[in-house]
Formats: sequence, C-alpha cells, structure tokens
Amino acid sequence: MVRVTVLGSGDAFGSGGRLHSAYLIEGPGTTFLLDCGPGVLQSLKRLRRDPGVIDFVLVSHLHGDHFGGIPFLFMEYRYETPRSRPLVVCGPPGTERRVRALYAALYEKPASEPFPFPVRYDVMEAEVPRTLGGVEVLPFVVPHVAELVSFGYRIEVAGRTILYSGDSAWTEEFVTRSRGVDLFICECSTYETRLGIHVSYPEIAARARDLGCRRLVLSHLGREPLDHLGDISLECARDGMTLDL
Repeated sequence: MVRVTVLGSGDAFGSGGRLHSAYLIEGPGTTFLLDCGPGVLQSLKRLRRDPGVIDFVLVSHLHGDHFGGIPFLFMEYRYETPRSRPLVVCGPPGTERRVRALYAALYEKPASEPFPFPVRYDVMEAEVPRTLGGVEVLPFVVPHVAELVSFGYRIEVAGRTILYSGDSAWTEEFVTRSRGVDLFICECSTYETRLGIHVSYPEIAARARDLGCRRLVLSHLGREPLDHLGDISLECARDGMTLDL
C-alpha cells in the first residue's frame, strides 16, 4: 500500500486556517515529502508522525508556501531529532541557492556551521525521469509565473501512480498526463476569479469527466472555493487527510 497524508492543503494565504502545501508519501521502503510548506513540522507533530523518517523532499517550485519548511526540517534534524543519514532535496533550477539563502535568513548561526548529516541537492529537469530511492519521478513544466520554473510531477511508488499539479493554471496537458494514474492532486485556488496562474473550480469541473485518473482530489484551496464548498461536487483535500492507494 502507498499512503498519502495531506500535511497542508491551503493556498499561500493560509485560507481557512489551512497549512501550506505539503504531502507525506509513504510506500514500501520509502517516505518522502512532496512540497514542504512552512507548517510542515507543526503538521507532522500534530499527526504524531516522526520527521526523521523522511528520505527526500521533492519541491514543485520556489514559492515560499511550497519550500519554506525546509530550513525548519534542518533545525529539527540538528537539535530535536538528530539525523546522521543523508537528506536529499530535489527541485527546479535554483533550489539549492534559494534554500541556503532562506536558511541563512532564518537561522544565521546554524546555517553558517557544517551540517551534522549529509545534505544533497538534485536539480530536476523537465521530461527527464529520475529514480529517487526506488521512486520514479517525471517532472514536467506547468504554466504558473514567468519568473520561475514550475513543475508538476508524475510519481510512481510501488506500482501506484500520483500526478501532482503543483501550482499551475489549467492546462489540457493534465488530461493527457492523468491517464491511468491512481491519484491526481490538483490545485484549485479560486472559484469565480480567473487568474491565469492558478486553476479555478469551473475549469477543472468542466474537464473532470475527461481525466483518466482513478481519484481526483482538489487542494491548494483558496478563500473562494472554501466559501463555496457546498457547491463543489469534486473531492477536496483537508489537512490531516490520508489517501490510501
């Protein structure tokens, strides 16, 4: 079995009091984070999950609500849950520079000292498949903001497949990429407003029947969709939710 735990299902503004984007994925012999928002430790500890079991972090793009929790993991592993085995941080170009800069801004002295455990940064490339601890990962570029490379991911773990939109405007590519996947976690930031950098509910609702996934879950929920939950027929994520594949 593969289990996905929603650690944070909110948008950048914490709409509805929800935590920022983070998903804990557990399969035979592997545990990793898909995105790592700033509330990742609070969520893990609220759910009584051990932060030390995480093998790697897979970042979709370099907005703070998706990678800002990594320095807090560093601090956890330095002081609270001492770590000796390597931690791998994977993401688009610029991930290492941005993570190092954020760590230094938040905790200047520890960031200037050597890590007590190995940290490795892996740069993901669009359409180049990677194997990370037995997990097959295929990054693909999604339309978000012009200044960043933003990835969606198709992930295979122990024979189960997950499609993750990251932050993205609606793209018909999701219809093609979703074919045969067990779970599609798709962002849905707005309901009535069309922003051009995020998915609105009417856009995905209009194409939901054409998606080839076995289960569709909307996440990264903003104020508008949360205000209209009674009108939304598609399944929505919530913090602490578990999805067994």
